[in-house]
Amino acid sequence: MKTALLQITSSDDPVSNLEMLRSMMIDAAGQGAKFILTPEVSNCVSTSNTRQREVLQHEEDDQTLTGLQEQAAALGVWLLIGSLAIRTHDSDGRFANRSFMIDPQGQIVARYDKIHMFDVQVTETETFHESKNYRPGTKAVIAETDFGKVGLTICYDIRFPHLYATLAQAGARILTVPAAFSPVTGAAHWESLLRARAIETGCWVLAPAQTGEHPKTRGKTRYTHGHSMVVAPWGEVLIDAGTDPGIHIFDLDDSSVTEARRRVPSLSHVRPFDGP
Repeated sequence: MKTALLQITSSDDPVSNLEMLRSMMIDAAGQGAKFILTPEVSNCVSTSNTRQREVLQHEEDDQTLTGLQEQAAALGVWLLIGSLAIRTHDSDGRFANRSFMIDPQGQIVARYDKIHMFDVQVTETETFHESKNYRPGTKAVIAETDFGKVGLTICYDIRFPHLYATLAQAGARILTVPAAFSPVTGAAHWESLLRARAIETGCWVLAPAQTGEHPKTRGKTRYTHGHSMVVAPWGEVLIDAGTDPGIHIFDLDDSSVTEARRRVPSLSHVRPFDGP
Protein backbone atom coordinates (compact mmCIF):
# COMPACT_ATOMS: atom_id res chain seq x y z
CA MET A 1 0.00 0.00 0.00
CA LYS A 2 1.38 3.38 -0.95
CA THR A 3 1.91 5.45 2.19
CA ALA A 4 2.99 9.09 2.59
CA LEU A 5 4.82 10.89 5.38
CA LEU A 6 4.28 14.65 5.43
CA GLN A 7 7.27 16.61 6.74
CA ILE A 8 6.17 20.15 7.62
CA THR A 9 7.12 23.35 9.42
CA SER A 10 4.01 24.34 11.34
CA SER A 11 3.57 27.92 12.53
CA ASP A 12 1.53 29.06 15.52
CA ASP A 13 -1.44 29.77 13.22
CA PRO A 14 -3.76 26.72 12.96
CA VAL A 15 -5.67 28.22 10.01
CA SER A 16 -2.62 28.47 7.76
CA ASN A 17 -1.34 25.09 8.95
CA LEU A 18 -4.64 23.43 7.98
CA GLU A 19 -4.49 24.97 4.50
CA MET A 20 -0.95 23.62 4.07
CA LEU A 21 -1.89 20.13 5.30
CA ARG A 22 -4.94 19.86 3.07
CA SER A 23 -2.90 20.83 0.02
CA MET A 24 -0.22 18.26 0.85
CA MET A 25 -2.83 15.55 1.41
CA ILE A 26 -4.32 16.22 -2.02
CA ASP A 27 -0.85 16.02 -3.56
CA ALA A 28 0.00 12.78 -1.71
CA ALA A 29 -3.29 11.13 -2.70
CA GLY A 30 -2.65 12.22 -6.28
CA GLN A 31 0.57 10.22 -6.13
CA GLY A 32 -1.37 7.15 -5.04
CA ALA A 33 -1.06 7.29 -1.25
CA LYS A 34 -3.83 5.47 0.62
CA PHE A 35 -2.39 6.13 4.10
CA ILE A 36 -1.07 9.61 4.99
CA LEU A 37 0.70 10.61 8.21
CA THR A 38 1.35 14.08 9.66
CA PRO A 39 3.77 15.06 12.47
CA GLU A 40 3.27 15.94 16.12
CA VAL A 41 1.41 19.20 16.92
CA SER A 42 0.45 19.62 13.27
CA ASN A 43 -1.98 22.40 14.15
CA CYS A 44 0.28 24.69 16.18
CA VAL A 45 3.95 24.86 17.15
CA SER A 46 4.38 27.54 19.80
CA THR A 47 6.52 28.25 22.86
CA SER A 48 3.96 30.80 24.11
CA ASN A 49 1.25 29.61 26.49
CA THR A 50 -0.58 32.89 25.82
CA ARG A 51 -0.65 32.21 22.07
CA GLN A 52 -1.75 28.62 22.63
CA ARG A 53 -4.69 29.79 24.75
CA GLU A 54 -5.67 32.20 21.99
CA VAL A 55 -5.81 29.65 19.20
CA LEU A 56 -6.23 26.12 20.60
CA GLN A 57 -9.69 24.56 20.84
CA HIS A 58 -11.46 21.63 22.47
CA GLU A 59 -11.66 18.50 20.34
CA GLU A 60 -15.36 18.96 19.61
CA ASP A 61 -14.70 22.48 18.27
CA ASP A 62 -11.28 22.00 16.67
CA GLN A 63 -11.30 23.27 13.10
CA THR A 64 -8.07 21.47 12.18
CA LEU A 65 -9.50 18.12 13.21
CA THR A 66 -12.75 18.73 11.35
CA GLY A 67 -10.96 20.00 8.27
CA LEU A 68 -8.62 17.02 8.12
CA GLN A 69 -11.48 14.57 8.65
CA GLU A 70 -13.31 16.17 5.75
CA GLN A 71 -10.21 16.00 3.56
CA ALA A 72 -9.58 12.34 4.37
CA ALA A 73 -13.19 11.53 3.45
CA ALA A 74 -13.00 13.52 0.22
CA LEU A 75 -9.86 11.65 -0.82
CA GLY A 76 -10.92 8.25 0.55
CA VAL A 77 -7.66 7.78 2.48
CA TRP A 78 -6.58 6.68 5.93
CA LEU A 79 -5.03 9.55 7.88
CA LEU A 80 -2.85 9.52 10.97
CA ILE A 81 -2.98 13.03 12.43
CA GLY A 82 0.32 12.74 14.26
CA SER A 83 -1.03 14.95 16.99
CA LEU A 84 -2.98 18.09 17.66
CA ALA A 85 -2.57 20.38 20.64
CA ILE A 86 -6.06 20.30 22.13
CA ARG A 87 -7.77 22.14 24.98
CA THR A 88 -9.14 19.90 27.73
CA HIS A 89 -11.74 20.40 30.45
CA ASP A 90 -9.16 19.60 33.16
CA SER A 91 -9.34 21.84 36.20
CA ASP A 92 -5.65 22.76 35.90
CA GLY A 93 -6.16 24.03 32.34
CA ARG A 94 -3.49 21.86 30.74
CA PHE A 95 -3.77 20.80 27.10
CA ALA A 96 -3.66 17.33 25.57
CA ASN A 97 -1.14 16.23 22.93
CA ARG A 98 -3.49 13.91 21.02
CA SER A 99 -3.02 11.65 18.01
CA PHE A 100 -5.98 10.62 15.83
CA MET A 101 -6.46 7.79 13.34
CA ILE A 102 -9.04 8.76 10.72
CA ASP A 103 -10.65 6.25 8.35
CA PRO A 104 -11.49 6.83 4.65
CA GLN A 105 -15.00 7.94 5.64
CA GLY A 106 -13.53 10.68 7.82
CA GLN A 107 -14.42 9.00 11.11
CA ILE A 108 -12.14 8.87 14.15
CA VAL A 109 -11.29 5.23 14.85
CA ALA A 110 -8.68 5.81 17.58
CA ARG A 111 -7.32 8.55 19.85
CA TYR A 112 -4.08 8.50 21.79
CA ASP A 113 -2.84 11.06 24.33
CA LYS A 114 0.94 11.26 24.63
CA ILE A 115 2.00 9.40 27.78
CA HIS A 116 5.58 10.54 28.31
CA MET A 117 6.21 14.26 28.83
CA PHE A 118 9.38 15.91 27.53
CA ASP A 119 10.68 17.48 30.76
CA VAL A 120 14.40 17.84 30.09
CA GLN A 121 17.34 20.21 30.07
CA VAL A 122 19.03 19.44 26.77
CA THR A 123 21.70 22.14 27.13
CA GLU A 124 22.34 25.05 29.48
CA THR A 125 20.13 27.24 27.28
CA GLU A 126 17.60 24.71 25.94
CA THR A 127 15.05 23.48 28.50
CA PHE A 128 11.66 21.86 27.92
CA HIS A 129 8.91 21.33 30.51
CA GLU A 130 6.08 19.79 28.51
CA SER A 131 4.12 18.66 31.58
CA LYS A 132 3.68 22.29 32.64
CA ASN A 133 1.23 22.91 29.79
CA TYR A 134 0.23 19.36 28.74
CA ARG A 135 -1.21 16.61 30.87
CA PRO A 136 0.08 13.10 30.16
CA GLY A 137 -2.10 10.33 28.83
CA THR A 138 -2.51 7.07 30.72
CA LYS A 139 -3.52 4.50 28.10
CA ALA A 140 -1.67 2.70 25.30
CA VAL A 141 -3.72 2.54 22.09
CA ILE A 142 -3.89 0.34 19.00
CA ALA A 143 -5.88 1.51 15.97
CA GLU A 144 -7.69 -1.19 13.99
CA THR A 145 -7.38 -0.56 10.25
CA ASP A 146 -8.04 -2.60 7.13
CA PHE A 147 -4.27 -2.89 6.61
CA GLY A 148 -3.38 -4.08 10.11
CA LYS A 149 -3.10 -3.02 13.72
CA VAL A 150 -1.28 0.26 14.28
CA GLY A 151 0.30 1.19 17.62
CA LEU A 152 0.03 4.93 18.29
CA THR A 153 2.83 6.81 20.06
CA ILE A 154 4.21 10.36 20.00
CA CYS A 155 7.77 11.74 19.98
CA TYR A 156 9.36 11.39 23.47
CA ASP A 157 7.56 8.04 23.88
CA ILE A 158 10.30 6.61 21.64
CA ARG A 159 12.67 6.48 24.65
CA PHE A 160 10.45 4.01 26.51
CA PRO A 161 10.80 0.60 24.83
CA HIS A 162 8.35 -1.19 27.13
CA LEU A 163 5.51 0.80 25.50
CA TYR A 164 6.47 -0.46 22.03
CA ALA A 165 6.94 -4.04 23.23
CA THR A 166 3.49 -3.91 24.80
CA LEU A 167 1.92 -2.62 21.58
CA ALA A 168 3.67 -5.28 19.47
CA GLN A 169 2.70 -8.06 21.86
CA ALA A 170 -0.91 -6.82 21.62
CA GLY A 171 -0.81 -7.29 17.85
CA ALA A 172 0.58 -4.06 16.39
CA ARG A 173 2.50 -4.55 13.15
CA ILE A 174 3.00 -0.83 12.48
CA LEU A 175 4.19 1.73 15.04
CA THR A 176 3.74 5.47 14.49
CA VAL A 177 6.08 8.04 16.04
CA PRO A 178 5.02 11.53 14.89
CA ALA A 179 7.47 14.03 16.32
CA ALA A 180 8.70 17.56 16.84
CA PHE A 181 12.16 16.46 17.94
CA SER A 182 14.80 18.79 19.34
CA PRO A 183 17.71 19.35 16.93
CA VAL A 184 20.22 18.48 19.68
CA THR A 185 18.66 15.19 20.75
CA GLY A 186 17.59 14.48 17.19
CA ALA A 187 21.15 14.55 15.89
CA ALA A 188 22.31 12.30 18.72
CA HIS A 189 19.48 9.80 19.16
CA TRP A 190 16.58 9.99 16.66
CA GLU A 191 17.67 7.40 14.11
CA SER A 192 19.12 5.02 16.69
CA LEU A 193 15.93 5.00 18.75
CA LEU A 194 13.66 4.47 15.75
CA ARG A 195 15.78 1.62 14.42
CA ALA A 196 15.96 -0.01 17.85
CA ARG A 197 12.17 0.02 18.24
CA ALA A 198 11.74 -1.55 14.78
CA ILE A 199 14.34 -4.25 15.44
CA GLU A 200 13.00 -5.10 18.91
CA THR A 201 9.41 -5.51 17.73
CA GLY A 202 9.69 -6.56 14.09
CA CYS A 203 7.31 -3.69 13.24
CA TRP A 204 7.28 -0.97 10.65
CA VAL A 205 8.17 2.32 12.37
CA LEU A 206 6.72 5.40 10.66
CA ALA A 207 7.93 8.74 12.00
CA PRO A 208 6.66 11.94 10.30
CA ALA A 209 8.42 14.96 11.78
CA GLN A 210 8.33 18.71 12.10
CA THR A 211 11.38 20.47 10.67
CA GLY A 212 13.27 23.74 10.69
CA GLU A 213 12.54 27.19 12.15
CA HIS A 214 8.87 27.62 13.02
CA PRO A 215 7.17 30.95 12.19
CA LYS A 216 5.71 32.59 15.28
CA THR A 217 3.76 35.60 16.47
CA ARG A 218 4.79 35.28 20.13
CA GLY A 219 7.32 33.50 22.32
CA LYS A 220 10.79 32.19 21.61
CA THR A 221 11.68 30.72 18.24
CA ARG A 222 11.32 26.95 18.07
CA TYR A 223 13.53 24.73 15.91
CA THR A 224 12.94 21.06 15.14
CA HIS A 225 15.14 18.28 13.78
CA GLY A 226 13.24 17.07 10.70
CA HIS A 227 14.50 13.77 9.24
CA SER A 228 11.12 12.05 9.04
CA MET A 229 11.92 8.35 8.81
CA VAL A 230 10.54 5.05 7.64
CA VAL A 231 12.24 2.06 9.25
CA ALA A 232 11.45 -1.44 8.00
CA PRO A 233 10.89 -4.33 10.44
CA TRP A 234 14.45 -5.62 9.94
CA GLY A 235 15.84 -2.21 10.92
CA GLU A 236 16.68 -0.72 7.50
CA VAL A 237 16.09 3.00 7.09
CA LEU A 238 14.05 3.24 3.88
CA ILE A 239 13.44 6.99 4.06
CA ASP A 240 15.34 9.81 5.73
CA ALA A 241 13.58 12.99 4.67
CA GLY A 242 16.39 15.39 5.54
CA THR A 243 15.40 18.86 6.69
CA ASP A 244 13.22 20.26 3.89
CA PRO A 245 9.41 20.14 4.11
CA GLY A 246 7.88 17.70 1.67
CA ILE A 247 5.95 14.52 0.87
CA HIS A 248 7.69 11.14 1.07
CA ILE A 249 5.94 8.10 -0.42
CA PHE A 250 6.82 4.43 0.00
CA ASP A 251 5.20 0.98 -0.21
CA LEU A 252 4.07 -0.43 3.13
CA ASP A 253 4.40 -4.21 2.85
CA ASP A 254 2.96 -6.30 5.68
CA SER A 255 4.90 -9.39 4.58
CA SER A 256 8.09 -7.68 5.80
CA VAL A 257 6.75 -7.93 9.36
CA THR A 258 6.08 -11.64 8.98
CA GLU A 259 9.55 -12.26 7.55
CA ALA A 260 11.40 -10.27 10.21
CA ARG A 261 9.55 -12.05 13.01
CA ARG A 262 10.16 -15.43 11.40
CA ARG A 263 13.90 -14.79 11.30
CA VAL A 264 14.14 -13.53 14.89
CA PRO A 265 10.94 -14.37 16.83
CA SER A 266 11.97 -12.41 19.92
CA LEU A 267 8.40 -11.40 20.81
CA SER A 268 7.64 -15.06 21.52
CA HIS A 269 10.81 -15.43 23.63
CA VAL A 270 9.88 -12.92 26.32
CA ARG A 271 10.22 -14.53 29.75
CA PRO A 272 9.30 -13.38 33.26
CA PHE A 273 12.15 -12.89 35.70
CA ASP A 274 12.79 -11.88 39.28
CA GLY A 275 14.82 -9.00 40.69
CA PRO A 276 17.02 -7.21 40.98
